[in-house]
Amino acid sequence: MKVKMSEFLVEKKQSIKKLIQILNKDFKYVSVLGTDSYGKKYIVQKTGIDVSDSFWNERGFVVRVYNGIGYSEYSFNELDENNIDRLAENIKHRVNDQIDKLKKSYEITKYDVIKEEKMEDSFLGEIAIPKEKANSQYIIERLTKMKDKALAISDFIIEAKAIFHQVHVSKIFISNDKDLYQSYIWSEGYITILSRKDNITRVNYSSCSGLKGPELLDEVESKVKDTADIAVRLLDAEPVKPGEYEVVCSPDVSGIIAHEAFGHGVEMDMFVKNRAKAVEYIDKPVASKLVSMRDGAKSANHVSSYLFDDEGVIGTDTVIIENGILKRGLSDTLSAMRLGSKPTGNGKRFSFERKTYARMTNTFFSEGKDKIEDMIASIKKGYLLECPYSGMEDPKNWGIQCMLNYGLEIEDGKLTGKIVSPVVLTGYVPDLLKSISMVSENVQLEGGGACGKGYKELVKVSSGGPYIKAKVRLG
Repeated sequence: MKVKMSEFLVEKKQSIKKLIQILNKDFKYVSVLGTDSYGKKYIVQKTGIDVSDSFWNERGFVVRVYNGIGYSEYSFNELDENNIDRLAENIKHRVNDQIDKLKKSYEITKYDVIKEEKMEDSFLGEIAIPKEKANSQYIIERLTKMKDKALAISDFIIEAKAIFHQVHVSKIFISNDKDLYQSYIWSEGYITILSRKDNITRVNYSSCSGLKGPELLDEVESKVKDTADIAVRLLDAEPVKPGEYEVVCSPDVSGIIAHEAFGHGVEMDMFVKNRAKAVEYIDKPVASKLVSMRDGAKSANHVSSYLFDDEGVIGTDTVIIENGILKRGLSDTLSAMRLGSKPTGNGKRFSFERKTYARMTNTFFSEGKDKIEDMIASIKKGYLLECPYSGMEDPKNWGIQCMLNYGLEIEDGKLTGKIVSPVVLTGYVPDLLKSISMVSENVQLEGGGACGKGYKELVKVSSGGPYIKAKVRLG
């Protein structure tokens, strides 16, 4: 079933065009991004049920104009067709006043006028189960069933939390040359299990996500038993002995490595600010020849897939690493103009009230030709790493650290049944990527949660890859 476009944005379209027409008298470039996103989050656990509005809810507009030197923006959430002239005059006054003040105190970076091709296009996502048919009662009943199923698996399980989060995103982008709109639904679901024995408490989780509706609940339910079983096994887990090991990384762990290593590290606004070492290694080897890596709204069909980014640039499929060679980065429009390159459709905003940054979309290692069984069989002493929690990377110095929930011990090419937890994976990015010696056939992506730019500016992204075999430091 096709997702419906926001009626609010459709109704405001002519008013936006009128606003642009008026502003064109004073500014050489004018564009408007309109957003209307709404969703709900459902949490069911032993202690109760919580239903709340999504963190991602927003409704408003942002105007971008060329101010004669660079670009100014003005955001607002009320658009009355009877007051368009007043709004235009207010925007003109605010922009000119801001530039006059800045010129007195700062040297302002100069940009050319954005040149766009004539384009009209649209994208409507599809879901299997209409959100109207899966009301709150249906979702809560499904989540309650998952919670009860998990609690019944073992007496050691003291809490189970089932979560479903769905957001309907609608956006329009209008300028003199572009008339674009898109509407899609993304969903994410989690099952989190808490186990306890004596004075030991452990937690395990699994997640699912995608450009899907309530049908995602089936995927979440399918993960309940395995998630609970690992939560119980973690009660007997031992800490990993620090050292260097050969490991097999699950697709989720591969994804967090890709995200941190050459996701943040190749966001090209960091090139402009001289905060990324990657700029020195374009067209140079940074990984094993087995490694290729991609990002883009068109690279995959997942939570960060769209027709156009928040600057009206059509999404792309960007090859970041090709057979071990670093090829290019990810750019927003203004970073690309500064660097003399073409924007890749990675300009994203936290909301219509915040500025655009170069951000990841769907970031992942490409598939290889190896079998997971052969990868495990090739390891004398090491671990199968699973369940990432978080990661950090220093784009300037290429250090990486990933926090993982657990590793499954491998000895003489076989899983021993022993489990270690928690696990910290660290290293120098090129060393880690150049150590990759096997890559499995199938790519899997996951897009639960959010990605921050530093400590803020959250956006939806997905990451993943195949299973990879590498040599890493664990602690």
